[in-house]
Amino acid sequence: MESKNKGLLAYILVCILWGSTYIAIRIGVHSFPPFLFGGFRFLTAGSLILLYGYIKKLEFPKDKKDYMQISIAGLLMLGLSNSLILIAEMRINSSTAALLVATVPIFMAIIEQFIHGGSRISLFGWVGMIIGFAGVGILSLSGEGFDTDTVGIMIVILAALAWACGSIHSKRTTVGGSIIIHIGIQMLAGGLAQTFMGIVTGEMSRLHPEASGVWALIYLIIFGSLIGYTSYIYLISVWPISKAGTYAYINPIVAMILGWLILREPVTLKMIISTIMVLAGVIIVQRSKVVEKAAEEVMKV
Repeated sequence: MESKNKGLLAYILVCILWGSTYIAIRIGVHSFPPFLFGGFRFLTAGSLILLYGYIKKLEFPKDKKDYMQISIAGLLMLGLSNSLILIAEMRINSSTAALLVATVPIFMAIIEQFIHGGSRISLFGWVGMIIGFAGVGILSLSGEGFDTDTVGIMIVILAALAWACGSIHSKRTTVGGSIIIHIGIQMLAGGLAQTFMGIVTGEMSRLHPEASGVWALIYLIIFGSLIGYTSYIYLISVWPISKAGTYAYINPIVAMILGWLILREPVTLKMIISTIMVLAGVIIVQRSKVVEKAAEEVMKV
């Protein structure tokens, strides 16, 4: 019972904290240059996680190739994907960004069509994809305003694609060491890449953060990266991954509510319809995989 209660608490934390990161990013990028903002976040969080792992004597990878493989995932998911989200949130609302990031499972399903050993999409799954992308189309093609900036929307779509690529790479790569150490290495790799891009693009000369940006950065380091990731790691250790992954359906709703309450971001009928369609599409795609896997198991029996 205690494990069940802790699992539920971890799930609630992941839903709320990761849903709130989008509004913190939105606040931060209006004070910090985007690349340095992300770089400072992940360099600090990654260093703290690795320090914790060292103190707790967690297992580090022994092969240099393992560090390379882990870093590739970090570069795709944090160095590239997070950077694109930071740039996009200078153009679109936090709730819009959170909704579009929810398309990651759809992109993962598409990518797996073209790689060896990847699962194939059933007709049911294709219907889900069409519904999900139709929701994105409704959000981006109608109306004008901060929540419908087409360039910003396309940047987040690219971010979702980059995260999907990094997730599949991580999923299909076997490396040694503790998963907590893997996360720390990924954060350092992504943070170093972002910091390098910030220096190269001249962001140091524009680094004059306001208090709101500093607090947003601290929030992301502590609650988004450290507590959020720790809660997720615990969650997947006590819940099935398919059940734990449903946090992705809650994050856009949390982001929409917080954006409305804190930043007075508008919640329009179009956004509500788009949210329902995108999340319905994602659920259908993921359910189609479960059904397909169950059918395969029956065939084996």
